[in-house]
Amino acid sequence: MNLQQSVKTCFSKYVDFSGRASRPEYWWFVLAYIIMAVVSGFINRYLYVLVILAFLLPLVAVGVRRLHDVGKSGWWLFISLVPVVGSLVLLYFNVQPGESQGNAFGAPPA
Repeated sequence: MNLQQSVKTCFSKYVDFSGRASRPEYWWFVLAYIIMAVVSGFINRYLYVLVILAFLLPLVAVGVRRLHDVGKSGWWLFISLVPVVGSLVLLYFNVQPGESQGNAFGAPPA
């Protein structure tokens, strides 16, 4: 999966909190978000806010699906609210390889 496929997939599944997301899908989408946020931040403050709002729900959805891929509940996303430690735990979960077999959240992503 490349950057363009990842962005297209994540925006088409922006309210799909079920299923699983592979590591490339998640990390390419996060990279696209960071690039768009930085570029729009240099252009205009209002454009920056618009980009942040446009990416908010798809980021949450792909984050939940990524946690499903490693066998964790989507509720683990709330651990990022704990300063420093929560973000590190979430980063650890997101860099782990997905389960190779199907799990409670579905078949492995293609």
